[in-house]
Amino acid sequence: MKHIHKYRNVLGATAIVCAVAFVLVAAFFTNRGVPAFIDYGAFLEALGEGRVASVQLGDGANVRFSFTDSGEVYTTNNPRRADFKEQLLLAGVTVTESGTAGTDFIALGITVVLVAGVIFIIQRRNGAMTAKNALNPVSVNSDPNHKPCGFEDIAGNLEVKESVGDIIDYLREPERFARYGARMPRGILLHGKPGTGKTLMARAMAGEAGVPFYAVSGSDFVQMYVGVGAARVRELFKKAREEKRGVIFIDEIDALGKKRGDGVNVNDEREQTLNALLTEMQGFSENTGIVVVAATNRPDTLDEALLRPGRFDRRVEVGLPDINARKQILTLHAQNKPLAEGVDMDKLARDTVFFSGAMLEGLLNDAAINASRRGEGTLNEADISAAYYTALAGAEKKDRSAVRQHERAVTAWHESGHALAATLTNPENRVAKVTIIPSGAGAGGFCVNIPPERMYYTKQELEQQIMVNFAGRCAEEIHFGASNITTGASNDIEKATEAVLQYVTRYGFGTSILDRAKLEDKSAIAQECNALAERLYAQTRALLQKNYAALETLAAQLLEKETLDGEDVMNIVQNATET
Repeated sequence: MKHIHKYRNVLGATAIVCAVAFVLVAAFFTNRGVPAFIDYGAFLEALGEGRVASVQLGDGANVRFSFTDSGEVYTTNNPRRADFKEQLLLAGVTVTESGTAGTDFIALGITVVLVAGVIFIIQRRNGAMTAKNALNPVSVNSDPNHKPCGFEDIAGNLEVKESVGDIIDYLREPERFARYGARMPRGILLHGKPGTGKTLMARAMAGEAGVPFYAVSGSDFVQMYVGVGAARVRELFKKAREEKRGVIFIDEIDALGKKRGDGVNVNDEREQTLNALLTEMQGFSENTGIVVVAATNRPDTLDEALLRPGRFDRRVEVGLPDINARKQILTLHAQNKPLAEGVDMDKLARDTVFFSGAMLEGLLNDAAINASRRGEGTLNEADISAAYYTALAGAEKKDRSAVRQHERAVTAWHESGHALAATLTNPENRVAKVTIIPSGAGAGGFCVNIPPERMYYTKQELEQQIMVNFAGRCAEEIHFGASNITTGASNDIEKATEAVLQYVTRYGFGTSILDRAKLEDKSAIAQECNALAERLYAQTRALLQKNYAALETLAAQLLEKETLDGEDVMNIVQNATET
């Protein structure tokens, strides 16, 4: 069987050659004795003289006939007349009918050979592609000349580092754990928002343990041809076993390991690949120094078989960095950048709430690009500030000549409402910047309101957040009238609507502590959400009317200066409140 498998290409080519030769030989013998041709007029003359003995009719262009005297066979044109056979019979000619068997056989044979040849070539090509993909399934990052990544290259993520510390010890000395009968997790699932450092953490685990790192994306296993993905999985684990130790990292595993259906619209290739992965992970021996690390942004979509003990039985969340971690990340990425004196990393860390590690790196990179454009040799506070606000709202629109004065006024009152509500509702909120300069992303202006870092939000704080969202529309209504409100508050209303819905159905802040979405009908939820939204909108409007002097001053200053920082806003509000 091995020899047949080895020479199957030669055998297939030989079979095609033999089939073609058979068709050509058959065609040769079929056409070898083709009779001579006689003009149709001469045929009619011989028919009238009674010298035609027999005629063989068919569907072809010619008919065969024989003479009575010599018996020789000739061909002539087929008149294809309906009364031709009757004419022959009345003349006493023997008439026979036959199809074009030889021609049909040749055409059929050629068709069969061509179709078989095309199918064979496609199958061999697909087979070659399958073999090629199976032999080169992944990029193996185990170059000894490459500097490994370690925990010193990762700022923050202290909890994650601690969670995987025993795994690193296991990768270094799997025999030590085997002596105590300890079984380390075969798989670790890193999950969290995009850009939090899941891939970097997996690479650092391999670097800390000093083992090879095998990186692959889940989409690399999902192929068009059935069986290719499973073959790549087997080849991946085979390479890892050859090294005895290592970290196999599968990024975006949800592309491969989504929950399997109930038989409807089943993807055979995906299921075969997932089954191969489950089988390979189950086949690890207890003392094998190999750990599979997977990353996903959506752990809720993964198949349950992946998450059971023996597979990915340890789940570690890689969350957004807190203020201390953000400062460490910023300091790490600023090491190779010429920072000017006076750049305050503490302030930048406070301002970048909800930024991921990747966003922080991108912010400093954009700041470095801004500095390179100036060409003064250092990266200053203005470069970082420009990059920060570009990341939040987009780049400033340079040509503002098309913006009408009335639209500037609407934007000024709208953003003043946000800034005033944020300052008055919660003193812990910090307004960093208010501007009416439109951005390239389509915003007419924006107000940056930085909340304090906290683990939980109270019911009051969530209501205050909703009021800040409503404040822009309220300010427009107060100054320009209810008939002249604009579409500028559409995004604010979307945010407020989502927050109101979560207030009632997710956090249990409504009339019932239970989840109303599961226990009540939709109409009851809608009624409670509408009542809450109306109440908070009325409170916001009353708050701005009570502090109309501060609102008016903020709008006037924005129209004059276009941009106010947090200190300017605070001074205006305090002065207006005191008077």
